[in-house]
Amino acid sequence: MAHTASNLPHANSYYAATAKYPHRYPALTESITADVCIVGGGFSGVNSAIELVLRGYSVVVLEANKIGWGASGRNGGELIRGIGHGIEQFTNQIGKEGVAAISQMGVEAVQIVRDRVATFKIDCDLAMGYCDLALKPAHIKEMQEDYDDLKAQGYPHELRMMNKDELSEVIGSERYLGGMLDMGSGHLHPLNLVTGEASAAASLGVKFFEDSAAVEIIKGKQPVVKTATGQVKCDFLLLAGNAYIGHKLEPYIGGKVLPAGSYVIATEPLSDEQVASTIPKNMAFADLSIALDYYHLSGDNRLLFGGLCTYSGKDPKDITGALLPNLERVFPQLKGVGIDFEWGGMIGIGANRLPQIGRLPDAPNIFYAQAYSGHGVNATHMAGKVIAEAISGTAERFDVFAKVKHMTFPGGPMFRSPLLAVGMAYHRLKEVLQ
Repeated sequence: MAHTASNLPHANSYYAATAKYPHRYPALTESITADVCIVGGGFSGVNSAIELVLRGYSVVVLEANKIGWGASGRNGGELIRGIGHGIEQFTNQIGKEGVAAISQMGVEAVQIVRDRVATFKIDCDLAMGYCDLALKPAHIKEMQEDYDDLKAQGYPHELRMMNKDELSEVIGSERYLGGMLDMGSGHLHPLNLVTGEASAAASLGVKFFEDSAAVEIIKGKQPVVKTATGQVKCDFLLLAGNAYIGHKLEPYIGGKVLPAGSYVIATEPLSDEQVASTIPKNMAFADLSIALDYYHLSGDNRLLFGGLCTYSGKDPKDITGALLPNLERVFPQLKGVGIDFEWGGMIGIGANRLPQIGRLPDAPNIFYAQAYSGHGVNATHMAGKVIAEAISGTAERFDVFAKVKHMTFPGGPMFRSPLLAVGMAYHRLKEVLQ
C-alpha cells in the first residue's frame, strides 16, 4: 500500500522516509532584527542565506512549515543544466549578452550544487549522469541544436548524441528514438540536500524559524515581516515562497506565479537484475515532451518516476494509478513491481517559464525569486547567488533577470489555473500535430 502525500511536517514521500538531517527549528515568538529577512525555507531561501552569511550579513529565515516542506523537498531530484526554456526569446529584452549570461549561469548553477555538497559534506546521494530522450524526430533535432550550442559555449562536461542502438548502453527501454548524454547533470535526494544546506547555514550563524508563516509585510526603509507570534525588522527582505507565497502576502508577485501539481512514485527496491535491465549506469532521464516522464534510481535502488503535471489545483485521486501505466510503458519489464510511496506538491510556473528574479517596484529593498517551472534544483542555487550579489552591491547578473518582463495572470487566483490548463492543452495539441 502506497503512502499518500499530506500536509504533515513533510509530505509522506520516499525522501521524508529516508531523511538524514532531522533538525527542527523553533517558531518565532519575539520581535527581532536582522540585516536580511528571507520568507521561505526552500532551496532559494536557504541558499540565499548561505551566500549572504558568507558575505557578513545577519540573516533570518522564516518558514511557514518545515525546511524543505515545499517543492524543494518533494521534487523529482534531477539536477539538470540550464535555466529557463528557449532563452533566445528574451534577446529583445536582455540582448545577446544577457542570453549568453543566462546560458553560462545555467552551467554554473549545477556547479554551485556540487560545491555545496562537497564543501559541507552533505549526504544526498548525488550522482552525475543524465540523458535527454527523444520520442519523435523533432526531439532529435531539438537535442542536436542543444548539443551544438553547448559545444559552441565550451561546455566543460562530456556530451554525446546517441542513436536508438547506442541508447541501450544506458537505458533498457525501446520507447525512445535517441538521446543526448550529459555527464554534467545528474540526480540527488532533494530533501537531504536542502535540509543539509540549512544545517550548514545554521552552523554559519543563520537563524531559522519554522512554523512561522509571514502574515503581513510592512514596507519602508526597514521592512517589517509579521508572523502570528513575532516579527522581523530588516534592511533587506527576500520573498522566496514560490508556489506557496500566496496572493495576499504580496499581490505583485503572487499574480505572476501559478502553482501546478507535480507527482512522483517510488517502487520497492529493485533487484540487481532489474537495475541492470532498466538503468544500468545510475543516470537520470527525462523525455522532451510537454507532459514529460522523468526518472532515476534512488540511493537504495528504487525507481523514482515522476510526471503528471496538473494545472487544476487538485491532486489526482490516485497518484499511483495515474503514473504506474507511464512507468510500465517505459519499462514493461517492471510490470507488477510494487509501489511503496506516492506523493505530490506544487511547483511554481510563470507565463514565459524563465525564473522570476527581481525587486518589488514600490520597494527596491524587497527582492523576490520564484517560478522555476520544474527546473528548480539548480536554478534556485543560482538565484541565491545573484540575489546575494545584488544585496552586496554587484547587480550585473541580477539585472539580467530583473530586466525580463513577466506577465501577471489575469482574473485573480480563481481563474489562473483554468487559463493555464487551456494554454498547456493547446501546447500539447500542437506537439501531437508536429
